[in-house]
Amino acid sequence: MQVTPSLAPPDSAALLGVGSSQTDLRRFLHSLPGVDQVGAEARVAALGTRSIKTTAKAYAIDLAIRMVDLTTLEGSDTPGKVAALCAKARRPDPTDNSAPSVAAVCVYNDLVGIARQHLAGSEVRVAAVATAFPSGRASRSVRLLDTSEAVAAGADEIDMVIDRGAFLSGAYSKVFDDVVAVKAACGTAHLKVILETGELQTYDNVRRASWLAMLAGADFIKTSTGKIAPAATLPVTLVMLEAVRDFRAATGRIIGVKPAGGIRTTKDAIKYLVLVNETVGDDWLTPALFRFGASSLLNDLLLQRQKLSTGHYSGPDYVTLD
Repeated sequence: MQVTPSLAPPDSAALLGVGSSQTDLRRFLHSLPGVDQVGAEARVAALGTRSIKTTAKAYAIDLAIRMVDLTTLEGSDTPGKVAALCAKARRPDPTDNSAPSVAAVCVYNDLVGIARQHLAGSEVRVAAVATAFPSGRASRSVRLLDTSEAVAAGADEIDMVIDRGAFLSGAYSKVFDDVVAVKAACGTAHLKVILETGELQTYDNVRRASWLAMLAGADFIKTSTGKIAPAATLPVTLVMLEAVRDFRAATGRIIGVKPAGGIRTTKDAIKYLVLVNETVGDDWLTPALFRFGASSLLNDLLLQRQKLSTGHYSGPDYVTLD
């Protein structure tokens, strides 16, 4: 079904007096304060040295598990692979019923129905990558059809990619209108906007892209597709967290953040949780506002969780290979 939404500025943009014209958006985005690169990198380095005690670590591991978007985005994905991933998402550790389920399973559009079927009756959400993932280079009509088909198949969340070429060439109104249109096509589904920060070149661009996505109506801003390097990094995530903090102060609207790609260990995940707590506070320490886009992270979280409960490490056979 073709969706043709209105491209009127969302409430947040109107509240800040920002129109959707190229001139208005450029003026606003280039008025944002620049990012202190040295300061940002020094801050995450300092926060990365924080240690937490055993009880806090156990809580952090379970929280991180509940924040995982368990992901498979390969051309070789099959219905069987997605069914197995959904079983793991619902019950990550079959030997321990106390292990929490993950936040969502993230798949390509054509496998949304399979995921929906195998997650029925659970609280695990179905996320679909749409809008010509991972390149983001498609007409708006294709983007909207992609989104509406995923929602019709049962997607709770849409992970869309921005046109980085348009952004880098300064065509801010095109990117803005794309997000506004896709958000309207989502209906009740939540929209995560992927910035692909590894292609944005500077922290200033990451800040501008974050604000552009939020002004256009994003529910989440997400670092990466996971298909290029670098994917998620702590300094980039700091810049995005500062953007959602400042956006809340300016508009009262709370936006989620999702680092994705390259986060593989419990130690890495805990560094991100410390960064969240120290930058935006514990309001964001919930799967409703912070996610990890990952495929291998869950296994390490489960192994570390088992180590805390038994005192010894299990072998690699303790977890499934996805």
